[in-house]
Amino acid sequence: MTSIDSAGLKRMFDAIAVAIDADKDRLCRLDGVIGDADHGIAMALGFGAVRDALAQLDLAATGPTALLNTAAKSFLNAVGASSGPLYATAFMRAAAAVKGRAILEDADVIAMLRAMAQGIQDRGKAELGEKTLVDAWLPAAQAAGAAQEAGKTLLESLETALAAAERGAEATKDMIAAKGRSSRLGERSLGHMDPGAASAVTIINAMWKSLA
Repeated sequence: MTSIDSAGLKRMFDAIAVAIDADKDRLCRLDGVIGDADHGIAMALGFGAVRDALAQLDLAATGPTALLNTAAKSFLNAVGASSGPLYATAFMRAAAAVKGRAILEDADVIAMLRAMAQGIQDRGKAELGEKTLVDAWLPAAQAAGAAQEAGKTLLESLETALAAAERGAEATKDMIAAKGRSSRLGERSLGHMDPGAASAVTIINAMWKSLA
């Protein structure tokens, strides 16, 4: 059984910020094919802002819900692109999912992941198969939930989530974009991975390595 406090969540966000910054150029290249070529920059700005905001908190006096709400606000303030409201909603839903918990156990972490995915889907009004980050996040959350319900450890559940996210992101290559700027390309979007799905994999990978 894993026990994660606010310091552990801060380390998770720090790990995501490092991973996204390292992946920034690749994400921009992916976005350059079907978007504005700035997705990596936007995500790095967002998670960099989260890292800086969390560094100012007194973690001993800040519960997971307050920390996640701080992450939501700082990400939204830093990112004006579509990913800003999506991830801000994800973190606010995660905050609500663990309300009242000072220490997060395995089931709480999975509930947080599922809440993030649902928040992203609700805010973006996207369904599976529309070539968006939902194609990575939703399968990841579903896989994590199923693994946890089957008695798997947090490490195993998050590893299963990562594998599902990777498959989902890869599958976007065979989809025609139905949302956002890339939807204007129609069939020309075929053959290219959605950058939002790609960054979702980077985020979930960092979460897995950090939390488990």
